[in-house]
Amino acid sequence: MTLDGTNTWIVGGADAVLVVDPGPDDEAHLRRVAERVDGRRVTAVLLTHGHADHSEGAGPLARLLGAPVRALDPRHRLGEEGLDDGDVVTAGDVEVRVVATPGHSFDSLCFWLPGDRAMLTGDTVLGRGTTMIAPDGDLGDYLRSLDRLRQGAEMLEATALLPGHGPVLPDPAAVLNAYVVHRRMRLEQVREAIRRGARDAREIVEMMYADVDPSLWPAAEMSVAAQLDYLKTTL
Repeated sequence: MTLDGTNTWIVGGADAVLVVDPGPDDEAHLRRVAERVDGRRVTAVLLTHGHADHSEGAGPLARLLGAPVRALDPRHRLGEEGLDDGDVVTAGDVEVRVVATPGHSFDSLCFWLPGDRAMLTGDTVLGRGTTMIAPDGDLGDYLRSLDRLRQGAEMLEATALLPGHGPVLPDPAAVLNAYVVHRRMRLEQVREAIRRGARDAREIVEMMYADVDPSLWPAAEMSVAAQLDYLKTTL
């Protein structure tokens, strides 16, 4: 579910940094993050969204480093300030611009780094494979978020996507185009399964993912359920 684990990003310069997605509450990992901070002031800990594999370690790390936690969802904040679309967060002379990208979850955010022409994508775009629509997400929102990111990547000439899981992606426009094509293909496969008699998400998964390890079917079933909800609203 998390590929190689959760990527924690440290963004900033010689004097101040931001820490993005501390990951789970894993003492050894949080200690490594603190070592990489290397005594610099931590302006804030930022969360791309509140799922535990990204956020669980935020409170312990923030208390260790003496920093606030900023997130869209107030339940995951530590301190007064949240995060919302259009916000700009700084660490020294490094700037991070917040882009709302709901879909994978209701509170998903991406962070644009104009100095690097790179985007931190959380779980909105993964380094390998495609993103699951979680129970607190919405496929319609996700498709709109992908379109927004795709247009932004082209306009801003983005050079890299920095995902929450997996490797860096060096061709943002191509990746985002592929994500949109994949989603549209999956929707057509769901329609075809329904035409063939599938009655619910489980039966659709058994048709669409017959060649996939059944241990992965529960995650696929969540995505198919999101696709069914989307199709109901677009009929």
